Amino acid sequence: MAAQRVALLALGLAEVSAFYLPGVAPVEYEDGMPVELKVNKLTSVKTQLPFRYYVLPYCPPAEIHVSAENLGEILLGDSIENSVYDLRMNTNVSCANLCERKISAEDKQAFKRMIDMEYQVNWLVDNLPAAMKYQKTNGGAITYANGFPVGLKVDGSYYVHNHIQIGLQFHQNLGEFSGSRVVGFEVFPLSLRQTKNPDGTPSCGTMEDPVPQFDLMKEDSITFTYDVVWVPSNIRWASRWDNYLKMHEGQIHWFSIVNSLMIVLFLSGMVAMILLRTLHRDIAKYNDMDADDSAEETGWKLVHGDVFRKPPHSKALAVSVGSGIQLLVCAGVTLVFSAIGFLSPVHRGSILQGMLLLFTFAGIVAGYASARFYKMWKGEDWKKTTLLTAFLYPGTVFGIFFILNLFIWGTKSSGAVPFTTMFALLVLWFGISVPLVFLGAFFGYKKAPISLPVRTNQIPRQVPAQPFYISSTFSCLVGGVLPFAGVFTELFFIMSSIWQHQFYYLFGFLMLVIVILVITCAEISITLAYFQLTNEDYNWWWRSFFTSAASAVYIFGYSILYYCTRMQIGHYVGALLYFGYMFVISYTFALITGAVGFTATFFFVRTIYGSIKID
Repeated sequence: MAAQRVALLALGLAEVSAFYLPGVAPVEYEDGMPVELKVNKLTSVKTQLPFRYYVLPYCPPAEIHVSAENLGEILLGDSIENSVYDLRMNTNVSCANLCERKISAEDKQAFKRMIDMEYQVNWLVDNLPAAMKYQKTNGGAITYANGFPVGLKVDGSYYVHNHIQIGLQFHQNLGEFSGSRVVGFEVFPLSLRQTKNPDGTPSCGTMEDPVPQFDLMKEDSITFTYDVVWVPSNIRWASRWDNYLKMHEGQIHWFSIVNSLMIVLFLSGMVAMILLRTLHRDIAKYNDMDADDSAEETGWKLVHGDVFRKPPHSKALAVSVGSGIQLLVCAGVTLVFSAIGFLSPVHRGSILQGMLLLFTFAGIVAGYASARFYKMWKGEDWKKTTLLTAFLYPGTVFGIFFILNLFIWGTKSSGAVPFTTMFALLVLWFGISVPLVFLGAFFGYKKAPISLPVRTNQIPRQVPAQPFYISSTFSCLVGGVLPFAGVFTELFFIMSSIWQHQFYYLFGFLMLVIVILVITCAEISITLAYFQLTNEDYNWWWRSFFTSAASAVYIFGYSILYYCTRMQIGHYVGALLYFGYMFVISYTFALITGAVGFTATFFFVRTIYGSIKID
């Protein structure tokens, strides 16, 4: 059923026109009704530091109202505010005057900085972000980019986009609803030197020549104007986000992800087939050997008295596994809700907020898992183990987040999280997550220990010298390749979404990738642990964790490559943000994959030693 559900979700997202987001109600406008245009933060891929729209000398309203924001929007640095643009349904305007204002030397420097760093302006109409349409040369495909640039730099001169052509599409269907629905929002920015008509209104000229005209350093005042063109459209309201999906190279994305999944499925099937055949032969041989007392024990059966020996640093291992399972549950539930539409880019900030809440409530899972394993190892310091489970991973992430936020705060960016929000995060952590971790640990310690099929000898057996290909370092480096290969293509698109300010929408496919990742981590950890036990090395606990977790090293290595080839960050705070958050992502990935590999290997080892006869 789980595989069928994943497949159905993936197929459902393949045809977005049939996909309707629950919880989002369409708004109908009668002709002439006002349609509010809101302004959002200014963003740049070169700095990764957002700023409020009105830090630049645009035309502010008499009173600036900030729209109510959820926790996710605040953490993402969104700052949605009202504007003085007057849009009315199905009412076209040409060269409408917004305002004229003097620009000081400081204003010019502010514009220059924003243009140098390629800042983009982000607007919203009816919750749709403004998009610029691009067409490739020679009649190529049409793509859309989020927002529009503050201005241009041409031959050392700075040109501000002071005239915006606003194109809005509306859909009507009198049989279903009255009025019109906004289904498209496109912008085309121009840099103009407006003149004055005899009545004092601005004249924008023919606007047929897109060559920039308003040279910032040669002017002492700036006039902001705009056009509005309403166009009827057959696009239904439920499909109005389709254009934003065209920001990605769709065919390349689908082909690459299917190709990588096929490779991983093939390798996983091959590994599973070899393992099952070899293991079945071993079990049959060992059970026959038990019938013959003169036979000598060899291979993995020889270490049955040490295979479940308590690992070194068992407290840290229990904490890591518990946190990894907590994160896996959080990621899985988030993806399910995202795939069915309850959490999506349409609900701005909802995905991040949903992840935070799910992680908070999944604390009970972390406490329970760490307690079960720690009790199995006969650990006595359960209070410290539970405290570490509640504080180690969240504390590390919060510490990095707090330090990075201080740097952002120093730049006066809107991305700086207010201390009131910090306090809210601490309330979620200490008020809900920590008590739930202790509650889960209480239930975990209350239950009987996990039963083990063989007894552990009092004196540990000496481990023979191992060949280099069985060593921990080699096994982890090899074991981390396969999980990384499974997520490599999807990782590129996710990183583009995070750092290039693009929309990510293919949650159905991402669910399929996560399922494949879990299977791959389990199989590679089991396989390498089996080879290790066959060579009479029973120290498999930590290695089964690090075999899959080593894929995080490749993730962070790829992030360095992505930074050098795709990013053009020119501000040290932006670089700190990039590597700080990529470290957090890699650390999270290591805990998830390590917990999957460890848990799968534990149940595998328990099963095979329970299937043979031990004297």
